[in-house]
Amino acid sequence: MQQRVMRNRTKTWFLFALMLGILVAIGGAISASSGSAIWIILFTGGGLVMTAVTYWNSDKLALRSMQAYAADPQHFKGLYDMVHDLAQRAGEPAPRIYIAPSQQPNAFATGRNPEHAAICFTEGIMHMLSPRELRAVTGHELMHVYNRDILTSSVAAAIGTVIQGAAYMLMFNRNNNNIIFGLLGAILAPLAAGLVQAGISRDRETSADHDGAHLTGDPLALASALEKISGGVQRHPIPEDNHRVKSAAHMMIASPFAGKIRNWFSTHPAMEDRVEQLTQLARDMGQQP
Repeated sequence: MQQRVMRNRTKTWFLFALMLGILVAIGGAISASSGSAIWIILFTGGGLVMTAVTYWNSDKLALRSMQAYAADPQHFKGLYDMVHDLAQRAGEPAPRIYIAPSQQPNAFATGRNPEHAAICFTEGIMHMLSPRELRAVTGHELMHVYNRDILTSSVAAAIGTVIQGAAYMLMFNRNNNNIIFGLLGAILAPLAAGLVQAGISRDRETSADHDGAHLTGDPLALASALEKISGGVQRHPIPEDNHRVKSAAHMMIASPFAGKIRNWFSTHPAMEDRVEQLTQLARDMGQQP
């Protein structure tokens, strides 16, 4: 397990290095055409500022986008007991618990660190899953918190936004004598950044599946929950042009948008692949599917 964790961390940092390389390359291109190195400094500084703001307010932004409300400890006593039991098992702080008024079955974790984290369940997932399956989903979300995946996704999103803005500036730079180069840079750089950002998100989801299954000791329950969630998303889809939800979509245990299209820009691994990997993990743990 330790080797797998190190391999995933190495892959994530490699992808981050690619994003930073794209950003520096664009800044360098603009600086070369304008004769000033100030653009590299500005883009790097802008990336750091945006990352800090997004990271510090990640919980407020995500919860507000889903119109989530704090779960009452008395009304949701079973949920509170389950979250605190798994947090104690992990030896980490228990996050705050929220409920989102959505019929789509989904869940996500957010917050700048384990001490300031929140986990949110939709009303749909509370009604659809069995206690065992909900516990498995909770384990998945807790591992997002304890693996600092919220920081990872916030940094990736902030860098991606800066790259997009820098790429457009490259295209419209008046001192750029190569119009074709500027146009290609403006198109290809955001595409490349989007590919890398999606790769980071998929990698974090796969790790949360694996680590969450080990935390609960029940990979088959998570596999069953994912299959139910996938069907529920198809029955209660959220339009892809819903920008309010779109900002939190990459944090959710399943993409909230309808459709089963596999592509390089997907923020989540294919559901059938996740179920297959969890089933194999159960076999490795001596459990029979």
